[in-house]
Amino acid sequence: MLEDDARMIDQVPAAIPALVFDREYVPVLVGGSAAPRRFTVGGASVVMGPAAMLIIAEASGAPARSGVWNAERFRLIGPAPAPVTERLMGAPWGVDERASPIHIAVRVEGEALYLGTARVSRAGTSDGVLTDCELRLEAPLSRELLDRVRPPLPPGHVPDLRWLGNVNGDREAALEQFVTGWYPTEDATESPVGDSASRLPGGLRQLYRLAKQRPGALGTQNKILPEPDLLTDHLGEMLVFGVENQGASSGHSRGRLRNLKPIRLSGSVNSTGS
Repeated sequence: MLEDDARMIDQVPAAIPALVFDREYVPVLVGGSAAPRRFTVGGASVVMGPAAMLIIAEASGAPARSGVWNAERFRLIGPAPAPVTERLMGAPWGVDERASPIHIAVRVEGEALYLGTARVSRAGTSDGVLTDCELRLEAPLSRELLDRVRPPLPPGHVPDLRWLGNVNGDREAALEQFVTGWYPTEDATESPVGDSASRLPGGLRQLYRLAKQRPGALGTQNKILPEPDLLTDHLGEMLVFGVENQGASSGHSRGRLRNLKPIRLSGSVNSTGS
């Protein structure tokens, strides 16, 4: 039976009707007769079975959504639930993952395009939760296939660089032009405002205001923490507002900061958020 399943996986066509893919191919890809577990992470569907994981994304080039990044890489944008985090972070990198592969597919206009398997090449966490994960495809995509799963933006939609003219003068205008020009609005739930808002530098307050409908502006790998997640060092003098992630977990521990960007506050602050 396992050999039959392996042969069927090898014969998965590049494109297949989405309903047929869900009904016939998904059970084979993830393995087992029991109902697989399903999660949504960054707009992508993550299906987990005893034999494998399958990630199905929508064709999109939006930086804040999970999907194909380029011909060789796929990005899963968190936060991810515990089972997904454990699966992607649990096994040591570089270990043969053929026993429990990660399959990648993309939905395009009623079809599911199967892209093959991928391996985790980089992942970031915050307080034990997967925030972003980059997977390298085993077989690079052709230009034609890449243009289908990550449609290129029409030339008219490419943002201009007028914001650069205000960098040395009206920086508030420069920030607003940059964020509104490069990051599309999304249907995002407005984050609660913490006690630190009034004590933040003006530029950071403005960025949080703009990011309420454009969460992608806060970044994915090197990112600005959401306002409710701001924290201070153990002295209450340095405000941690950004995380630099280079493939290792980054976080705050009492008396120690690692890979975090602080700024000094004008006064002592006992607490700035969760």
